[in-house]
Amino acid sequence: MRFSTKLRAAVIALAALAGVSISTTASADTGSIRFSVLKAGIVVGGSGGSGTLTFQGKRYPVSIGGLSYGFTFGASQTDFHGRVSNIRRAQDVAGVYAAAAAGAAVGRGAQAIVLTNQNGAVLTLTGRQAGLIVSADLNGMAVSLR
Repeated sequence: MRFSTKLRAAVIALAALAGVSISTTASADTGSIRFSVLKAGIVVGGSGGSGTLTFQGKRYPVSIGGLSYGFTFGASQTDFHGRVSNIRRAQDVAGVYAAAAAGAAVGRGAQAIVLTNQNGAVLTLTGRQAGLIVSADLNGMAVSLR
């Protein structure tokens, strides 16, 4: 009898935990983002730009800044657009996103990337790149709401 009471309590506790994790995930929402970034560098690179987050029918201006280190030579501009997922409020998109990347652009090219920040926000982006740049580097991008 005593074992079944403990078992029942454990099952109820697990069900409660599962309900909390499901409701937390279910409350996360999705938005869209569009921004333009200018990147330039020789070994150490820098990037900056701005754009707009659209979330729950409202538009929020965003700023983009970043650094890269590795083999970088040249300059390019990339216009990104895509989806932001796993956010509960617009401020969740703000944060630092890191990536290791390699690529080259002469004239025009396309890019696609998926990034995650410390808040759990996931950026799924595609973009058109123009310029002359060759890179194989570690880079970080900071997104902030203005």
